[in-house]
Amino acid sequence: MYYTLFLTIHSILRWLVLSSIVYATISALQGLVSKRMYSKSDSIIRSLATTLTHTQLLLGFVLYFILSPITGQFMKGNANGNEQMWFFGAYHIALMFIAVGVMTTGGSKAKRATTDRDKFRFTAISFGISLLLILLAIPWFRPFFRGT
Repeated sequence: MYYTLFLTIHSILRWLVLSSIVYATISALQGLVSKRMYSKSDSIIRSLATTLTHTQLLLGFVLYFILSPITGQFMKGNANGNEQMWFFGAYHIALMFIAVGVMTTGGSKAKRATTDRDKFRFTAISFGISLLLILLAIPWFRPFFRGT
């Protein structure tokens, strides 16, 4: 029961995470190219994308370490060439963890940067790299909205 609930929320939230990262990255690139001032809304966009991504990571940790039968079997050493177990047991979590780390570090640097150009640059680079890693780590072989 909890597995299905968490998996459904995790599945739906991924689209909010993706759209917020894409929006933040595009906004940062536009700000960089147009040389406009870094505004409060830019900060909110960056913060919202990071918050959604951290929430998604926490849901993923609950699924990975507590609820998922797939990763449970993987951690017991029962992968035996099962591509789906390897994907979720190793690749998915590793890439997502790295993506969140890159985003968090870049977002933190952007927040502390002293020039508008650096704020946009740190956001564009770190969120862009995170977006690529996340796109690599999404289970595209699964339905778009997964509940079981």
